[in-house]
Amino acid sequence: MDIEVLRDYCLSKPCVTEETPFGPDVLVMKVLGKIFCLFSILSFSSINLKCDPEEAEELRANYMAIQPGYHMSKKHWNTVTFDQDVSDQLILKMVDVSYGLVVESLSLKAQQAIKHAL
Repeated sequence: MDIEVLRDYCLSKPCVTEETPFGPDVLVMKVLGKIFCLFSILSFSSINLKCDPEEAEELRANYMAIQPGYHMSKKHWNTVTFDQDVSDQLILKMVDVSYGLVVESLSLKAQQAIKHAL
């Protein structure tokens, strides 16, 4: 996975901003203020993504590179290590799922704002 590809992919989604609230090394992607993706800028060896708890367990069972979220809720977040058994295409699909889960958790008014931003 290329850091610029991942960053551009996240930023292409409606109402997404990037921040570094945990220090200059960790890039955090948010949709209307809620985190859906984060990764280290310097080491760029893995990514944390939100996931449905049942799907999270299934992914962890099927891929060595997918583990419970590092420094995150182990139930709702996965850490995916790059350059192992998860394709870039699957990682981007997981970004889509993470973004979607966060959007679904937002108020109806916020969801409407995102739809209008399309």
